[in-house]
Amino acid sequence: MKSDTFQMSMLFDFYGELLTDKQKELFDLYYNEDLSLTEIAENAGITRQGVRDAITRSESILRETEDRLGLVKKYSGLEDKIAQIADAAGYISRINANLRNYEIAVCTEKILKLTGELK
Repeated sequence: MKSDTFQMSMLFDFYGELLTDKQKELFDLYYNEDLSLTEIAENAGITRQGVRDAITRSESILRETEDRLGLVKKYSGLEDKIAQIADAAGYISRINANLRNYEIAVCTEKILKLTGELK
């Protein structure tokens, strides 16, 4: 369930603007504020089933959009690759501590700085 909540939050971050204001509000209360369907229904003045339908519809819109565009998947893969690049640059930097090559030191420092900014 936790993984699904994280996935839905990521989809919402990327594609939330495709939802109506009401869908965004209900989705946010359910996934980000961790309110129950009953609590949301009481606050919104609608039925519990109405809340569930709106959230289910929102989930469907977000998942279908991800299936078509794949931005979350690309972003997740990019994060992993940035981490791998940073690890490799750190390794080169540690090896270079013995060699003391100025150009290598400057380049690895630049790579580490840029990967840090991308994270």
